[in-house]
Amino acid sequence: MIDFEGRVAVITGAASGLGKAFAERGFELGMKLVLADIQADALDATVTELRERGASVIGLRTDVSRADQVQALADGALAEFGAVHLLFNNAGVLVGGLVWENSEKDWDWVLGVNVRSVIHAVRIFTPLMLAAAASDAAYEAHIVNSASMAGLLNAPAQGVYNLSKHAVVSLSETLYHDLALVGDQVHCSVLCPYFVPTGISQSARNRPNELSDATAPTRSQLAAMERNRKATGAGRVSAEQIARLTFEAIGRRDFYIYSHPHAMGAVRARLEAIVEQRNPPDPFAEHPELRRQLVESLRS
Repeated sequence: MIDFEGRVAVITGAASGLGKAFAERGFELGMKLVLADIQADALDATVTELRERGASVIGLRTDVSRADQVQALADGALAEFGAVHLLFNNAGVLVGGLVWENSEKDWDWVLGVNVRSVIHAVRIFTPLMLAAAASDAAYEAHIVNSASMAGLLNAPAQGVYNLSKHAVVSLSETLYHDLALVGDQVHCSVLCPYFVPTGISQSARNRPNELSDATAPTRSQLAAMERNRKATGAGRVSAEQIARLTFEAIGRRDFYIYSHPHAMGAVRARLEAIVEQRNPPDPFAEHPELRRQLVESLRS
């Protein structure tokens, strides 16, 4: 997919962070946009802003953890623009803490948004794309699933998030192989950003009431939230930069997309340990101060 102009992009989590950056980059490339987010006011503001700049865009409030709402998103995109060429499964939320301290509602919320949303979208949008490909030899489509470096590493005190992002990487790799079995017009990628200044550390603002946890956060959860807040806030690679490199990767049909290639040393160490049957290496080996701060906060 080299020429994006006039094609249709569906983006979840589109009202902030990476999703909004994808929307802005898609607009710059001349794409038509279908934006989805659970936060209605932020979504409306993003749609209004893009329309004032001349974008062809609609916004659909969507709880991506719910299959019926993802189906409504697909139906809305087809009704408005007649096709979908680019799908960003980007919505994501975060909780931290020692893995045994996370509640059932923590698991339900994170897995619903981070994993089931991608399952719903792959199940609903892929057949639409394949049907379009079968009827038009010139049609091309691409699916980008937003995972994380947490899908390739397992940092302590964020087990729920790690598991969710590993699942996205696994699903994406399987999708890549499955698509290759049936044709060559629909492709996919997995995006694994590291710490980026987005609003994910404040994602609890959109946590549904029925999945809220009334118990006070534990020491480990408070420490993990503070670590993530500082790390994302200090990120030196912007969402706009990641949007640009992601669209470039789509043009090359790259599967793995990394925002911080220099961070891959920790991934290499983990994979080598797996192959050589060694114990898991410290994912903080290059940043020992992070482990030290975490240990001090839990043992003090």
